[in-house]
Amino acid sequence: MSSVILFNKPFNVLSQFTDKGLEGSARETLSNYIDVPEYYAAGRLDKDSEGLLVLTNNGRLQQQIANPKHKWPKTYVAQVEGSPRESELEELRKGIRLKDGITRPAEIELIGEPAGLWPRNPPVRFRKTVPDSWLMITITEGRNRQVRRMTAAIGFPTLRLIRYSVGDWTIDELDSGVWRYAE
Repeated sequence: MSSVILFNKPFNVLSQFTDKGLEGSARETLSNYIDVPEYYAAGRLDKDSEGLLVLTNNGRLQQQIANPKHKWPKTYVAQVEGSPRESELEELRKGIRLKDGITRPAEIELIGEPAGLWPRNPPVRFRKTVPDSWLMITITEGRNRQVRRMTAAIGFPTLRLIRYSVGDWTIDELDSGVWRYAE
């Protein structure tokens, strides 16, 4: 029987079960949190990003979620340095040129700080002289570090990035570092 695991990945955790990095490194991996055999991540989430990671034991579903040609929407909450204007957000809505080409149009809105947000360890750096803002961004592709590169391209570097949803699955009622089977 195939099923799906929803995991709220903490900051600084690799999106894989083993660390193939430096010999003797002690980086946290999915195996520090999930002890269920034969499940694999459907797509990736950088170690410095947090939030929803979908795992499945169904190879076909894994490929559908991860492959951009299927256009699964992925929604992120991004804390950015500065206060973008509507005209700057519109550039992202239309698609913006990055080094690897123009992005597909994104849905984006300026939001307040999300309620119930868990603390990040280590905390995001705080600068009294530079404001920060929160954006909700939905994309249908998954280029390497895409959301971070998009916000930087309009002059607002990402300070914290949390994937809120993949398709209809969300991290609602799922604390950081906790997983459950999808219903």
